[in-house]
Amino acid sequence: MKPIDQLLSYLNSLDIQFRIDGDRIYCNDPQGMLTSELKQQLRDRKQEILQFIHHNRQSSQSDRILPVSRDTNLPLSFAQQRLWFLNQLEPNNPIYNLSFPLRLLGQLNIEALKQSLNEIVRRHEVLRTTFTIIDKKPVQAIAPVLTLKLPIIDLENLPETAQKTQVSQLVTQEAQLLFDLEQGPLLRASLLKLSQQEYIALFTMHHIVSDGWSIEILIKELGVLYEAFCRDEPISCGDTTRTLLAELPIQYADFAAWQQQWLQAEVWETQISYWHQQLNGAPSLLELPTDYPRPAIQSFSGARHSFSISPEQTQALKILSQQQGCTLFMTLLATFKTLLHRYTGSNDLVVGTPIANRNRSEIEGLIGFFVNTLVLRTDLSGNPRWRELLHRVREVSLGAYAHQDMPFEQLVEHLQPQRNLSYAPLFQVMFVLQNPQNSHIELSGLTLSTVETNSNNHAKFDLTLDISETPDGLIAKLEYNTDLFTAQTIQQMTGVMQTLLCKILANPEARLSDLPILTTI
Repeated sequence: MKPIDQLLSYLNSLDIQFRIDGDRIYCNDPQGMLTSELKQQLRDRKQEILQFIHHNRQSSQSDRILPVSRDTNLPLSFAQQRLWFLNQLEPNNPIYNLSFPLRLLGQLNIEALKQSLNEIVRRHEVLRTTFTIIDKKPVQAIAPVLTLKLPIIDLENLPETAQKTQVSQLVTQEAQLLFDLEQGPLLRASLLKLSQQEYIALFTMHHIVSDGWSIEILIKELGVLYEAFCRDEPISCGDTTRTLLAELPIQYADFAAWQQQWLQAEVWETQISYWHQQLNGAPSLLELPTDYPRPAIQSFSGARHSFSISPEQTQALKILSQQQGCTLFMTLLATFKTLLHRYTGSNDLVVGTPIANRNRSEIEGLIGFFVNTLVLRTDLSGNPRWRELLHRVREVSLGAYAHQDMPFEQLVEHLQPQRNLSYAPLFQVMFVLQNPQNSHIELSGLTLSTVETNSNNHAKFDLTLDISETPDGLIAKLEYNTDLFTAQTIQQMTGVMQTLLCKILANPEARLSDLPILTTI
């Protein structure tokens, strides 16, 4: 029988939400995933669930994140410490730049955009933060005021072909431009003017102050504030902002200070004991068949190959997931691990995956570096049926979700895996499933939309499979290290992945060795 925390994590992964009213439990099941078996489990374990939730509520009240004094040295979060250390080792590497250009179509109010951007900088201290060394330790230094200028590069008079070339070059150049963590600012913004009705806004943040969720927050707040400034609504000292955007209860520096204190004693022991047991004896390197010898030192040179999964196949995958009591993430990960198994012959596969790590209400609306990495180790021994592998992946995922508070950086430090400059510790392959995001925002006389670019020529890992849900099905990108693989090999690998998906949908009871692939590996 699952521990209560794993059962609730499992239900949460199925998007089943709870509401407690006295001794009653109400479930919101928008995806229709609450099977009769699960309903019976909830009835049978009702008192356990109530006790667990009430205990967690009391605990969360006692360890709430509260503001800390700014008159003391402000520590970095564990994730920030790692990026700061990596930046000291290799200061000329733009691999941790987060660049997100936006296309602006319509009548742009440049002054309103600039005001909106600087109001966001005012709201979020982390965007005014730099990093310095005091007593041989890095600390956060928060500027009381920071004003960004939003320079404009006018490309309006260039011929269309030359304009497109210049835009591509400038987007790439911006994405590769280095940040100085000590001098800042760690957010850059500029405008490319293509015509009176079209601009591209170039935004870049360093990962040490941001993550993917933060980019969504910035874009959302930008839209809300832009509308207000276009209407000439006065925003002074945040007074009006309170009606538009709720004032932030804490700042990122408060979270970092809390995290350093919270991950102590009992919490630490609970978290680390799970991960120690889960990863004990795990292989240090996944021996993928590479086209080139692995270099002695990673260069992080990368490229990516895209492929798509049709709406019909996507729907079939969701139905299969539901039938097996799993999420789409678990089904796609099990398929990806099948592919890795067929390429490597390994029965012990370790793959990393990011998790938003926004499991507290105080930090949901903060810009900052919160994302954590979970290490998912799966046993593929015994030539199991694919459906059995899926259930193994599910159990591993649920255990990881229930112990997601252990920062990856601390996990590496505690486990002390064999370190090698030629590959990443604990895992070398990453899997990501992105939730569908609104790529178009309609404002007064203006439309904001994301711009697809090829400016990122880096790869943090040997392979990263990044899949996004869209109205047109699943769009996948396989990012790869070009020091290890050729484009032809990666194209073949994505073809194998698509073939496996078809065969698994046709027969999820097939054993791993019986699932055909395009070519002999």
